[in-house]
Amino acid sequence: MLCNLYSNYYPRSTFDLKHYQPYQERYGFKAWFDGAYCSAFRWVPKNVCVLDIGCGLGETLGYHQSRGCDAYGVEVDENIRRVADKFGYKIHVGLFDSNLYESNFFDYITMDQVIEHVNDPLETMRGIAKVLKPGGVAILSTPNSNGWGAKLFGRYWINWHVPYHCQFFSVNSMKLVAEQAGLSFERFKTITNTEWLYYQWVHLLTFPKMGEPSIFWSPLMNRGFKEKVLFKLVALSRLSKMNHIITRFFDALGMGDNYLFFLRKK
Repeated sequence: MLCNLYSNYYPRSTFDLKHYQPYQERYGFKAWFDGAYCSAFRWVPKNVCVLDIGCGLGETLGYHQSRGCDAYGVEVDENIRRVADKFGYKIHVGLFDSNLYESNFFDYITMDQVIEHVNDPLETMRGIAKVLKPGGVAILSTPNSNGWGAKLFGRYWINWHVPYHCQFFSVNSMKLVAEQAGLSFERFKTITNTEWLYYQWVHLLTFPKMGEPSIFWSPLMNRGFKEKVLFKLVALSRLSKMNHIITRFFDALGMGDNYLFFLRKK
């Protein structure tokens, strides 16, 4: 049921593999201004053994391999199979299962916008602790429901994202889960990709009725003339760079829409 939900209602089913390319390194002012380091995978060093839980279309795995890493992935979306077959990525299609890996195996484990999707985050975190090496690091990115976006947009905040997002974490609740899982909480940051604010404006203009798939997220929905015009108008917000300024401002205040949590195995 869960795998079908992601395979049928996330945009990846219509993605043309001829446009596929791994993520590239980002540096300097533009990377900071764009919020590029909002993602957990960006914080993984070179030449380590890494597991990306929720690896999407595998762009992170190609990125890690280009940097000398031994990269593994987990993804519930069946659409990943065609990517894994073409590029030879080591991907388990399904839910994360720590029993599939040796204990104390990985140097780093990342979850980019994933922990909020799982039904039992404590069980997942215990599994992560099991397969991390002693001193190994787990890096998680997840929406901040205490941030400015949730407060301003209320029920229209894009990251409520029903029915996909089941959990939300504060700093204190993440500390609690980490401790119970056998991980030490090291630090957190709020770094948000500026595209999130663009997505938020689009979401406000195309907010679906209850029970209907979102036009923004679903590849199965045809966008009419009205929606196409609205999408183009909102795209103009990118040109002004106001989204960048707003996002960087609230991140600096610790109220950004995205958390990064850094946890270490004891």
